[in-house]
Amino acid sequence: MLYTDRLQLRVIKEEDLKKIHELHSIPEVDKYNALGIPTNIQVTEFVVDEWLESIRLRREYVYAIEKDSSFIGLIAIRIGNSKYKIATVWYKINPEFWGKGYATEALMGILNFGFEELNLHRIEAGCAVNNLGSIRVLEKVGMIREGNKRKVLPLKSGWSDNYEYAILDEDWYKTKD
Repeated sequence: MLYTDRLQLRVIKEEDLKKIHELHSIPEVDKYNALGIPTNIQVTEFVVDEWLESIRLRREYVYAIEKDSSFIGLIAIRIGNSKYKIATVWYKINPEFWGKGYATEALMGILNFGFEELNLHRIEAGCAVNNLGSIRVLEKVGMIREGNKRKVLPLKSGWSDNYEYAILDEDWYKTKD
């Protein structure tokens, strides 16, 4: 369990399936999501089962974001090759909670976990170039835009370019001073 000022981040469990399915079924959440809206709950169950296996193997930590014990989204950190001490983060927030700083707060909690607990050197994230909300979140937490991958995201609206962001441990610790 991770805690921020207003949020609790807890590792997902099988009982979260319905809430995760509902989150993935919201059109606004799907707009910049390459996963797509699941056709049924069994599709979501397959994804959740993969996440649970990755959690068990400590390759990825997928957290339910909760505010006052209510599920408001998901956030995860996927561990890369241990030699490089690198990971990738992603998040999805219910639109009812957009614009309130929850994504930024949850991401700060995950970055803290990655650098302080997992001793990572580098944490990366990507987002569609038109996803202005995510761009603001990534930049608020100190991530640096390093590049642009062309037409890499298969979105419902067509192929999208993707901005690549990263933060290094040295960047993180400078902000903590």
